[in-house]
Amino acid sequence: MKLHEYQAKEIFSKHGLKTPHGVPAFSPEDVDAAVKRLTEANPELKKVVVKSQVHVGGRGKAGGIKVVDPDKAVDAAKQVLGMDIKGLTVSKLLVEEGIRIAKEYYVGLTLDRATRKTVLMASSMGGVDIEEVAEEHPEAIVKVWIDPNVGLTEFQIRQVIFGAELPAEAANFIKVLYEIYTQYDCSIAEINPLIRTEEGQVIAGDAKIDIDDNAMYRHQDVMVYYDPEEVDANEREAKAAGLSYVELSGDIGCVVNGAGLAMATMDAVKYAGGNPANFLDIGGSSNPAKVESALKILKAKNVKGVLFNIFGGITRCDDVARGIIAATEKMGDLGFPIVIRLTGTNEELARQMLTVKGFKVGSSMVDAVKEVIAVSK
Repeated sequence: MKLHEYQAKEIFSKHGLKTPHGVPAFSPEDVDAAVKRLTEANPELKKVVVKSQVHVGGRGKAGGIKVVDPDKAVDAAKQVLGMDIKGLTVSKLLVEEGIRIAKEYYVGLTLDRATRKTVLMASSMGGVDIEEVAEEHPEAIVKVWIDPNVGLTEFQIRQVIFGAELPAEAANFIKVLYEIYTQYDCSIAEINPLIRTEEGQVIAGDAKIDIDDNAMYRHQDVMVYYDPEEVDANEREAKAAGLSYVELSGDIGCVVNGAGLAMATMDAVKYAGGNPANFLDIGGSSNPAKVESALKILKAKNVKGVLFNIFGGITRCDDVARGIIAATEKMGDLGFPIVIRLTGTNEELARQMLTVKGFKVGSSMVDAVKEVIAVSK
């Protein structure tokens, strides 16, 4: 689950990290009230920052962040609200006090799957996407890998501080950021930029927290931050149906049971010259209703063909067959061909059921992949 910047900063503040004074706003009227609060707290305030709140990067480049005089904040908000930023509509804002920036840095934590360790990254080139820095100036990023049995050490903090030429005050930010990362089961926690002001203070200018969905049962207090408007409609529907679904850019739908088989299926489709439209795992204890939900999602995505690749271990092939039959009878013309590969528990019964209804069913994954690519063209 992704948190908005203002939500992540609330967590930062709870853990003692300094952030700019800011107020979330959802309308021009809210922005006007927020500016009044900020100017009352600081009568000498010269600038305010109106920041769009969407779950994508590049907000500044898209025009979703405005630095303006306090009396211009409402006009800026009217420009930003309703903007489309990478497919997401801006409906939430964060209004913050302007900061006199002397230098921007980057500090972040994420999982390095290759080493199976958390990697701490820091750079003196903050304020821009870390991906850009990694591509154009890889030498500017300092990385240390954290042993999960030991945790982040003081030595590693010093290594990052000196290596990335961060201010000494950044040590506490790194330490607390790691505490947040582990406490909330984050997949990523970062500060970009970490700001040194002209007055010599160190402040978290931005905040990003993504929490592993598989750990959300341990963080029900954070569920109040869940924003369904920021989630793809198909992914939202899949979650409600108990399906694991990830939207991709291709046109061949994949319905599979088990994450490992799903990954292998997408690889096979890509290797054979096709483009998978999704990751869709109907689970190890599937039922016909899940299969029907999967087909509805793929119909909404307008795929050109769908491959069912089912290995019947816990999942019964006849359950999947019933779902395919029920969905096609209820939904009528789906608008795309279906290629089915079933093998395992009750596969003979499933094949009989599907054959009677006019479906072709095979047992070879390679042949099924080739066929779905062919019929999708």
